[in-house]
Amino acid sequence: MEVIIKEDYEEISKLAAQIIAGIVRINPRAVLGLATGGTPVGCYRELVRMHGEEDLDFSQIVTFNLDEYVGIAKDHEQSYYRFMWDNLFSHVNVVPANVHIPDGNAEDLHVACDEYEIEMDEHGGVDIQLLGIGSNGHLAFNEPGSSLGSRTRIKTLTERTRQDNSRFFENIDEVPKYCVTMGIGTIMESGKLLLLANGANKAEAIAAAVEGPITASVPASAIQLHPDVTVIMDRAASSKLTREYHSQPHFLEGEEQ
Repeated sequence: MEVIIKEDYEEISKLAAQIIAGIVRINPRAVLGLATGGTPVGCYRELVRMHGEEDLDFSQIVTFNLDEYVGIAKDHEQSYYRFMWDNLFSHVNVVPANVHIPDGNAEDLHVACDEYEIEMDEHGGVDIQLLGIGSNGHLAFNEPGSSLGSRTRIKTLTERTRQDNSRFFENIDEVPKYCVTMGIGTIMESGKLLLLANGANKAEAIAAAVEGPITASVPASAIQLHPDVTVIMDRAASSKLTREYHSQPHFLEGEEQ
């Protein structure tokens, strides 16, 4: 696991975008696993800039998103479908048919989850999975207690997660109670994991995920089992770590080692 501590959110975002862009430039047909929420917005903003100013090409890229709420329309201002189009897809040359986001309104959600897994397999799996981390250590919507071998499925959101997400809604009563999410086992099959964290409210979760025991009580701790993980955080998020870490990656994709 490579742990990198940057000064602020802007530096986190730029480095994350550089890592993703390096993979895309090496493999124009790469399969990107993408995340939503406040943390990846800066990374997406930088990728959009790189597309416009540095000719970063998304025309052959395939994407799979981690999760989606159950029961809200795609055009709802808080749907993850809309989030992705507002923050990234509408601003780059991605092909809409290559975009995959879980369908929280499928007639049969269980079948839709199984089909999502099959579709990922048909594309050869995810090459790099972008991740955030919840203040309770959740990964995607895999809440504490989720099986570390879990697959894409329907989950009930904890009250803590609903409270955390209520800042995006008018009030907590509007926050959906259910979601569709990739499982920990699904995420762990990605070729590379790229986890981002910023802010003091993520410090305990980051310390538990990076340095604590591997446990279903902290789903993000499963990343310790993955052979290729980069965790990028700001100083505030690193405040509970006890070991020494560096501020630069060993190398970026596409650079000589």
